Amino acid sequence: MLGLMQPWPLLCHKILDHAAAQHGGREVVSRSVEGPVVRTTYAGIRTRALKVAQRLERDGYRVGDRIATLAWNTARHLEAWYGIMGMGGIYHTLNPRLFPDQIAWIMNHAEDRLLFVDLTFLPLAEKIVPSVKSVRKVVVLTDRAHMPQTSLPDVMPYEEWLAEADGDFAWRSFDENTAAGMCYTSGTTGNPKGVVYSHRSNVLHAMMAAMPDAMGISARDVVLPVVPMFHANAWGLAQSCPMVGAKIVMPGGKMDGASIYELLDTEKVTFSAAVPTVWLMLLQYLEETCSMLPHLGKVVIGGAACPLAITRKFQENYGVEVIHAWGMTEMSPLGSLCTMKPDYDALEGEERLAVQQKQGHAPFGVEMKVTDDDDHDHPWDGKTFGRLKVRGPAVAAAYYGGDGKEQFDEDGWFDTGDVAHIDACGYMQVTDRAKDVIKSGGEWISSIDLENLAVGHPDVAEAAVIGVRHSRWDERPLLVVVRKPGKEPEKADILAFMDGKVAKWWMPDEVVFVDEIPHTAAGKIRKTALREQFRDFRLPTDA
Repeated sequence: MLGLMQPWPLLCHKILDHAAAQHGGREVVSRSVEGPVVRTTYAGIRTRALKVAQRLERDGYRVGDRIATLAWNTARHLEAWYGIMGMGGIYHTLNPRLFPDQIAWIMNHAEDRLLFVDLTFLPLAEKIVPSVKSVRKVVVLTDRAHMPQTSLPDVMPYEEWLAEADGDFAWRSFDENTAAGMCYTSGTTGNPKGVVYSHRSNVLHAMMAAMPDAMGISARDVVLPVVPMFHANAWGLAQSCPMVGAKIVMPGGKMDGASIYELLDTEKVTFSAAVPTVWLMLLQYLEETCSMLPHLGKVVIGGAACPLAITRKFQENYGVEVIHAWGMTEMSPLGSLCTMKPDYDALEGEERLAVQQKQGHAPFGVEMKVTDDDDHDHPWDGKTFGRLKVRGPAVAAAYYGGDGKEQFDEDGWFDTGDVAHIDACGYMQVTDRAKDVIKSGGEWISSIDLENLAVGHPDVAEAAVIGVRHSRWDERPLLVVVRKPGKEPEKADILAFMDGKVAKWWMPDEVVFVDEIPHTAAGKIRKTALREQFRDFRLPTDA
């Protein structure tokens, strides 16, 4: 016997319909690529998204066509997204921080047929598009007045392209499992892999993300998604915000501390989300200018482990709640968020901060477990760590083109590649990537724990830990440090600061100082490059 409910498919354009109907006057504010801050509303976004969908169909694009975007977080990017999805196309966000050859490879692999590109990235597009044979047209997200000369053929400014549609269009209807978007992993090893989101998975993920014990946003919030839309759906905020009617403030291409602070202050932002490097820049700006954050109530920090120093400064100096989060492109991307359950709600001071260092508990829609290499489940005791595996309605079941089959098992579990443990209350803590864990004398050392500890030193801007070969112990930790400007900490200072905070045998065998640490396109420390850089490094403890 089946239920007698209406077959109402979970399609992404229904989110925008709801936003326009229930929250039509709520603002969508953008720092435009051309410079000025511009304002529209959810009703305005829907009107123009309908024009995007109509124009795409008129140009011959059909359900299933991949439409690439190479753009910042702006209203134009948002309306293009919903227009693409509304006619059954698949938005494919490209990460401009990848190498041109990688982007071209990704576009060829996805067989993108059209490219929406911001002015900032037009020179990059000129290098890429000629080697992507499937692309028929390039639309530059600007108007005729700001349209530069370009070597690309068949290029139009967005406003002129859009003006040829009147918006008399009805969203297309199709199965909720139809593909809605694509995002490729950053490809730290091998070629990037394509993750294909469905309309159903995007809608369910948006619901999960907005729940009170997840991001907890509502129509009363003003949200600044600093995390780019090309980083796995801006962590779901491009769908969650219109779903609940939150005002959105789009930062465009300016991610420095001063520019972020300006938007936080002038737009009275209550909620924001970004990777740790962005918050480090903001905190530095706040300290330099003696500025405060009277409106900001909560920030979500993910993409990399959040150093304790960031959490402490936000909460103790500025009264801003920090939610440590974890996820992956393959998870749409949210997997866990460290909001406080009643079990831990009474904790204060250092005890509370210790819990907040964890990546948190999974919302409804994410199942997780930790196993050994033979797939035997580990207990949830907060100390036994192993391979972290997940499954759920917004978790990938395969990669586009069939790559990486070894990461998916027959029961639907996806091996994240992270090493973690889970405590009795369901709080998960990532201790390392499986390929980054340091194996010393048969025991494992967490590079993440050592990095977070080192960054807590007041004179350290950034730190990374890698395993270096050792004749007796197999591997030992090497700490790589970037000093803060104007500061000159020495090896002894760093080690003295860390002493007593971790087990003696975890302590780094050596500290080296560098001008910068390499990062991936997603802003994570590129351990592969560091291991290559220090491949022949000889530890002083290795006689």
